[in-house]
Amino acid sequence: MNNMTFEKLHYHELKDKVKNHCVSSLGKELIERLQPSSNINVVRNRLNETSEARELLDAEKHLPLTGITNITSHIEKIEKGMVLTPAELLAISDFLRGCRKIKKFMADKEFFAPVLYSYALSITDFRDIEEDILFAIRGNRVDSGASKELKRIRNQIEKTEQKIEERLNKFLKNGANKEYIQEFYISKKDDRFTIPIKASFKNDVAGTIIETSSKGSTVFIEPEAVSKLNVELVSLKSEESVEEYQILATLTGAIHESLHEIGINIECISQYDMIFAKAKYSKSTDAIEPKINNYGYIKLINSKHPLLEGNIVPLDFEIGEDYRSLIITGPNAGGKTVVLKTIGILTLAVMSGFHITAKQGTEIAIFDHVFVDIGDNQSIENALSTFSSHMKNISEIMNNANNNTLLLFDEIGSGTEPNEGAALAIAILEEFYHMGCITIATTHYGEIKRYSEMHDDFMNAAMLFNSAELKPMYKLLIGKSGDSNALWISSRMNIRENVLKRAQLYIENKNYNLEVINENKIKKPVHEVNQPLEAYQYEIGDRVKLISQDDYAIVFEPRDKFNNIKLFYKGEVLEVNIKRIQLDIKASQLYPEGYDKNTLFTNFQDRKLQHDLERGSKKALRKVQKEIKNRKNLE
Repeated sequence: MNNMTFEKLHYHELKDKVKNHCVSSLGKELIERLQPSSNINVVRNRLNETSEARELLDAEKHLPLTGITNITSHIEKIEKGMVLTPAELLAISDFLRGCRKIKKFMADKEFFAPVLYSYALSITDFRDIEEDILFAIRGNRVDSGASKELKRIRNQIEKTEQKIEERLNKFLKNGANKEYIQEFYISKKDDRFTIPIKASFKNDVAGTIIETSSKGSTVFIEPEAVSKLNVELVSLKSEESVEEYQILATLTGAIHESLHEIGINIECISQYDMIFAKAKYSKSTDAIEPKINNYGYIKLINSKHPLLEGNIVPLDFEIGEDYRSLIITGPNAGGKTVVLKTIGILTLAVMSGFHITAKQGTEIAIFDHVFVDIGDNQSIENALSTFSSHMKNISEIMNNANNNTLLLFDEIGSGTEPNEGAALAIAILEEFYHMGCITIATTHYGEIKRYSEMHDDFMNAAMLFNSAELKPMYKLLIGKSGDSNALWISSRMNIRENVLKRAQLYIENKNYNLEVINENKIKKPVHEVNQPLEAYQYEIGDRVKLISQDDYAIVFEPRDKFNNIKLFYKGEVLEVNIKRIQLDIKASQLYPEGYDKNTLFTNFQDRKLQHDLERGSKKALRKVQKEIKNRKNLE
C-alpha cells in the first residue's frame, strides 16, 4: 500500500470513525498505527476478533474497559530510574485493577469468544501491588499510615504547629502589639507562620521578615517567640519528605520488578480496546464479516461506502471469476468514481479487520497491493501537467504491481488527445492484464469499450441514467456498455437532427463524410458587393457595426419610414438612424436556411438556462424536467 492509496480512498477518515469508539488512548494509538494486511491468515484472525467481540456486544456483554488509562509514560519514567508521584502510582493501581476485571470478565467466555478468551490468559494479576498502592496513597498524597516513622513525624509536625499557633495567638491578643498589626490573623508564607505587620512598624517588632506585600504597606514577620519552633518545624518537614520518598521509591521498585509482565498487560488491554472499538463500529453500522479469499475474487452484495451517509444506492459488484478487468462507462456525476472508491475502501477495511456494510454472501479478495489513479494529481511543486501526473503515477504502479494487485483507474487515458489517450489506455490495460492484476477502470472512450467487448477476459459495465427524468440512477449494471448520453442531451439542446444522425453513424462505423466543398458554393462577404449601404434593406439577424460605440449589434426590426432601425445590443433594444451603422455580415451568411432567428433575442434567463444545461447543471435539468411534466399535464 502507499499513501496515495490511503489518501484517495479516505482510509484515514475511516480509521478515525472506528477510533471514536475507543475507550482509551491505548486503543486509539493501535488504530492509528493499523495498516491493511496482505496476509490472509492475519486478516482472517483480525476479522475473527471483531466478530467475537461483536457477538459479545450483541449479547449485551460489555468489556469493563471503563477507567482504563494509558500508563505508558509512567512506565517510561520507571525505566529511566525515576520515582513515581502518588498520582502516577494511583493511575497504575487503577490500570492493574482494570486488567484484573477484564481477566475475570473473559474467564467464562471461552465458548463464546475463544480467541479473545485466550488473550486474557496472558494478563497477570497484580492484586498485591494494587493493594500496597491503595494502602500507602490516599487523596493523591502518601497516607500517614504508610509507615510508623511517617506517622510519628506527622504527629510531631502537628504538635509543633499547634504550639506555634498558640504563641502567635498570644501575640495577636497582646494589647501592646495592637498598633503594629495590620490585620489580626496568622498567615503562612513559605511554610513559615507569620503575622501581618504595618511596614512603618517593622523595626518595632522582634522577628524575621519573611515577605513584603506587593504595595509595600505590609510586612509578614515571623515573631522571635516562634522562630525556634519554626526551625524545628522545617526540620520535621524535611524528615517527612525523606520518609515519603522512601515509601514512593519502595512502591515504584515493586512495579519495576514486574515491568515485563505489566508491559504484556498494556499490550493486551490495548488490543482489547481496539478490537471492541471495531466491534462497536460494526454494531453501529449494522455491518457483517465478509468471506475472504486470496485469488482476486470480489463479490459485493448491497454494499455501501462506509463514509457516505443518507439514502445511498447500494452497490452490487463482481470481478475475478469470469473476467479480471472491468470497464465502467456512463455519464458524468453518474457515480463511476464512487464505485471505484467503494470497492477500494471496502477492500482496505476488510484487510484491516473491519466489518463492512453489505449483505451475507459478500466476498472480498486480500491483495498484496491496492493502487489507485483517481482525480487530478497535479501539483505546483513538480509543475507536471494533469496527464503527465497520471502517467507518472501509472508508471510507479506498473513498477510495483504483481499478480495479486487491485488497480482502480478513474478516466484512464484522459487529459490528452482522445485517439492517443484511448490507444495508450488500452495498451496500459493490456499490460496490467498480462501482469495478472485485477483492474477496474472508468472511461468515456468508445475505443476502450469496444476493446473490452472483444477481449474474453474483459467485461463492460454501465452506470444507469434515467433519460426521462434527466438524472443518474447511481446503479451499476455489469455486462452492459453505457455511454455518456452526450447525443441524447445534445438533442435536448436543439442540435440539428442531421448532425446527431451523422454523429451516431461516426460512432458506429467511423464512415466519415470527406466531401470537399466547391468554391463556387461559398458566398462572397457582403463588403465585396458593390451596393450602396443606404439602399440596402436591412433584415432581422444582420450583424451591423455601431459607429459611435465601435461595437457590433444584431438587427432586431427593419428600418422604418424615418430611416430608423431597431438593434439588439448587449441584451437591450436600441433605436438608431441607419447613418449611424454599417453593415458587417448579412443574416443569410450568418445562419443556415430555416434558422429560427427569434432565438437570437432570448432574454438573459433563457440564455442562462441554456448555458446551465450545456454544462450539466442539475438545477437546470430539474427545471427542464418540471417544464416537461407541466406540458404533459396540459396535454
